[in-house]
Amino acid sequence: MPALRRFSLPLIAAFFALYVIWGSTYLVIRLGVEYWPPLMLGGVRFVIAGSLMYAFLRWRGAPAPTWAQWKAAGIIGILLLSFGNGAVSVAEHTGVASGVAALAVATVPLFTLLFGYFWGARNTRLEWAGVALGIVGIAMLNMGSNLQSSPLGAALLIFAAATWAFGSVWSKHLPLPQGAMASAVEMLVGGVVLLIGSAVSGEHLQALPPMEGWLALGYLIFFGSIIAFNSYMYLLKHVRPAAATSYAYVNPAVAVLLGIVFVGETIGMEEALAMLVIISAVVLIGLPQWRRPAQPLVVETPKTAIPAEQRVN
Repeated sequence: MPALRRFSLPLIAAFFALYVIWGSTYLVIRLGVEYWPPLMLGGVRFVIAGSLMYAFLRWRGAPAPTWAQWKAAGIIGILLLSFGNGAVSVAEHTGVASGVAALAVATVPLFTLLFGYFWGARNTRLEWAGVALGIVGIAMLNMGSNLQSSPLGAALLIFAAATWAFGSVWSKHLPLPQGAMASAVEMLVGGVVLLIGSAVSGEHLQALPPMEGWLALGYLIFFGSIIAFNSYMYLLKHVRPAAATSYAYVNPAVAVLLGIVFVGETIGMEEALAMLVIISAVVLIGLPQWRRPAQPLVVETPKTAIPAEQRVN
């Protein structure tokens, strides 16, 4: 890969979106659930983002998904977005700090390795060491005052990370639409299921959200769901997978910093130590990818629009 290409402006912009935008979505969700019911916020977000992406792709000439592709992408959308993102929104609605939520979701690569094993993947000793260290980090995180004060929030965050990882691994074995169309369908189906869950659980708006609530929703739609996703797809084509998935140990730090600066969230010593342990675990898991020789770039579009190690946000 030429040096100029490695440090080009598009690459810098894509990494900025991956680190800062995705890291900031935890704070924006934390702000959004103050004005929107959590499931409704996620449902409206993904239905609008999915509809815009689907319409744009069809206008550009992308083929309509087959019924089999709709079913496959719908299943993945439910696992990743309805269960994964929905659980994060509800957890933050219970009062979990946005930085702690980001840190818990950073365990997705650990669950991905575990679920991949049942599909025949064989992990290195270094990766298994990362899994073991990550489990220690999860235990330390749950000892912190932030999650001890919200056992439901803690359970929801672990559930979110596990369902996101399971859906991501399973997605590699399903007939998903090609390219960004898979993401559009996943958002549409996942968003509709979230809206159904919102209605069944009795969520309703007490009053129309103020401008802050609409701005939070707009940010999540355009920046969190569309721009950040396309940046990730761009990076997958131009850098090593380990570099593209490095958000897993950058986003928690970004989320913690933004939460402290903008909404006065606090992180205890237990959470700080847990962050170091979990980030170290994710680095261990990524090391084998960094050590592998770079593969030649291919034209083929990744099969799934929401990759295995992608964070829940």
